[in-house]
Amino acid sequence: MIQGSCLCGAVKFELSSEPAVMGTCHCSRCRKAGASTVVFVKKETLEWVRGKEHVATHRPPAPYKYGRCFCKICGTSLGEITADADTFPIAANALDGGFGLANQFHEFVSEKPHWYEICDDAPRSEGHPPEAE
Repeated sequence: MIQGSCLCGAVKFELSSEPAVMGTCHCSRCRKAGASTVVFVKKETLEWVRGKEHVATHRPPAPYKYGRCFCKICGTSLGEITADADTFPIAANALDGGFGLANQFHEFVSEKPHWYEICDDAPRSEGHPPEAE
C-alpha cells in the first residue's frame, strides 16, 4: 500500500498499487496549483481512509475543463483525486512514501519559467505529449 495525505492530515488515502506514470507539467495552472508533478492512478486502486469531505475542487472557466482538488483545511494540492475517470492524475507531493517511478515526461515546457531548470532526461514537449493528445 502507498499512503497519501494532505499537510494537516485531514485527508488520507491509500493506493493498492503503484501509479502507472509520473510526469511534470510546466503550465501556469499546474504551477499555481502547486502540483506540477503528478502520478496517474487507476480509480480502483484508490481507497479513502478519511477526509474525502474535506476535499474541494476548483472548477476553472472555459476553455479549461479539468478541476483541481485541494484540502479545504490546509490547501494541499491533490490533483484530480475525485475525478470520475478510470485513470486520473493526483499530485505526487501528496504521496507519503516512495514508489518505483522516475519522471517520465515534461509537458508545456514552452510555459516553464526561466528560473526553473529541468534536471532529468525525460522527454519534453511544448504542449501535451503526442500520446496524450
